[in-house]
Amino acid sequence: MTKIECIIRPGKLEDVKEALDRFGIKGMTVTQVIGCGLQKGRTEVYRGREYSINLLPKIKVEIVVRDDQVDGVIRTISEAARTGQIGDGKIFTHRVENAARIRTGEQGEDAI
Repeated sequence: MTKIECIIRPGKLEDVKEALDRFGIKGMTVTQVIGCGLQKGRTEVYRGREYSINLLPKIKVEIVVRDDQVDGVIRTISEAARTGQIGDGKIFTHRVENAARIRTGEQGEDAI
């Protein structure tokens, strides 16, 4: 099993959710986060003073999938989240040794 974490633009969440649903992925965890990368933030003026805001709002989506689904899920997320601009996000993958469904006690791929 593999855990896929992606950091995307907030405005792309619905597109990613719909694309993953079409792919057959139903379960996910979504978190509002802030961060910076190549986008480097922006400068704003408040009461005549200039402020640098280098942490921008993003969305983190986490899912665990079977190993044979990883490439397809990464492709699906990339296509749904892409705008072609700096700040589109990143996708990370991590090996998962086990998963357990609390309600039923199922383990491994049966739990996801």
